[in-house]
Parts: sequence; C-alpha cells; structure tokens
Amino acid sequence: MSMQDENLDDVIASLIDEDGEDTAVSENPFEKEHLTGEPVSLTERAARQVQKIKSEEGMSDDIYLRVAVDGGGCSGLSYKLGLDHRTDEDKVFESFGVEIIVAEKHLMYLEGMQIDYPDGLDARGFTFDNPNATENCGCGTSFAI
Repeated sequence: MSMQDENLDDVIASLIDEDGEDTAVSENPFEKEHLTGEPVSLTERAARQVQKIKSEEGMSDDIYLRVAVDGGGCSGLSYKLGLDHRTDEDKVFESFGVEIIVAEKHLMYLEGMQIDYPDGLDARGFTFDNPNATENCGCGTSFAI
C-alpha cells in the first residue's frame, strides 16, 4: 500500500464511527449503496487540454486520466490528477474522447464531479466542480465532505 493510500484510508476511517456502531455508517449518504452512478466528466476545454498534454508527451492510448482524492489539504481532502495505467480496481468514464479512470474506493467522493480548464486572465489550470463537497477551500484543490 502506498503512502497516498494510507493517508486516504486514515481520512476514511476518521469519517466512520470508531465505536463500531452501525448508525454512523448507515447514515453516511456517501456509502457505496448511495452511489448515483453519475460519471466524473470533463468539459470540452479540459478534454482538449488532456489530449494536448498526452500528445506533447508522446503518450500511448493505454494511458488514462486518473482522478483521485488524497488526505490532506486545507479542508481535509484534496484532488489528484495524473496520467496513469488502468487497474482492475478502476471504473472508466469517457468524456469528449478522453477516458477517465477512478479507483472504486474514491468514487463516493467524486461522483458527478466535472473538471474544467479555464484559460483566461483570471483563471488558468484545471478546476473541480464537485457536488459531493460540503466545503471548498480557496486554493481550489481541497474540499470536505
């Protein structure tokens, strides 16, 4: 298990009642049984940027855009984007021709999220619109559930 997985596991464990009572777990609206099935998606601008990066780096078609969460950041959890190989534990979503992979254990935090890539004077870089977040930090990459 990587250090990143250990951090995420610690955050997930902290969200679950440590007394072992089922009440905290069953009342959690983000448990697997409450997953909506909505995909993680990109705007057309974000998809073009991902394709541009893959092209400039000469990456093959078996490299996907990985969207993940990690423990830490200003609000407790932070978004992670990267280009990676697919594993058996990943769910795959397609948006504007870009295949996005998300580890199943991260879906409860990311379902329905849209990633954009504004390219203007006041904003540049990937941004995250996550309907699951109850708090967002001013940095734009940290959130809380």
